[in-house]
Amino acid sequence: MQVVNVNKIRNEDRPGITMKTIFDESFIEGGRTMMGTVSIPAGARIPIEGFGAHEQDEYGLVLKGSILTMSGGKEYRVSSGQATFIPRGEEHWAYNDGQEDCEIVWILVNR
Repeated sequence: MQVVNVNKIRNEDRPGITMKTIFDESFIEGGRTMMGTVSIPAGARIPIEGFGAHEQDEYGLVLKGSILTMSGGKEYRVSSGQATFIPRGEEHWAYNDGQEDCEIVWILVNR
């Protein structure tokens, strides 16, 4: 087992958005997994314009709030208690059109 002090995690602050990487490829032998959290405030979009995509499969779990997201050319509403899977290379975005912050745990996994 590996335990990480979350007070020392890497933050990637964007305007109004807090992205935290808890485990990255330097933590795990073979560099196959990354894990973190993101807090998306009401009215914020990731990325700000266009689409994002990863070389890894992305798994997400919404802990609080909800988001409108587009993945694979389709829009989805994802709310607290729901999980997502986005295959590697698939373009996607997320927009918090709600009234409260949306908190998500995410995991990127290489095949």
